[in-house]
Amino acid sequence: MIIIALGANLPSPVHGSPAATLDAALRTLGDAGVETVVRSPWFESEPVPPSDQPWFVNGVAIVRTALGPQELLTRIHEVERSFGRVRRKRWEARVIDIDLIAYGDLVLPDAAAWRAAGEAPPETPPDGLVLPHPRMQDRRFVLEPLVAVAPEWRHPVLGRTARDLFAALPPATGIVRPLP
Repeated sequence: MIIIALGANLPSPVHGSPAATLDAALRTLGDAGVETVVRSPWFESEPVPPSDQPWFVNGVAIVRTALGPQELLTRIHEVERSFGRVRRKRWEARVIDIDLIAYGDLVLPDAAAWRAAGEAPPETPPDGLVLPHPRMQDRRFVLEPLVAVAPEWRHPVLGRTARDLFAALPPATGIVRPLP
């Protein structure tokens, strides 16, 4: 199972609202060989860390592609750039953010590094590819949409289902609510 997470909290001058932008991004990925199998509902979430920027619209999609993981990450970054994403600083407001959360059971840089580090996220390698996403298990705005579409998905390092990871989140991990 290949999982991507999408988010936005600024409107796009081309696509409109954050939710419309995320829908357009999935269509653009589809045109680029990344088929959406299922998409979660969109959720609103407060910015993490807390700030005065607008709330985000977030969701996840299960996708299918013939692209390998590095090629998929490159394609995702190309789509982000084509939608106006400019990476200036961490946690800034953005017109779009797409993360590769998991690519099957693949663990990169490698499973031994994760376990040797006591399950701490690995350092990002030069190619930028860390799988599964090193902070997904801490993010309510990823886990709640993931539970909506794949509650039994199992984290390849932690060995816990999406439902179990979501249930283990402390209450103070941000407000997430279904988009009206």
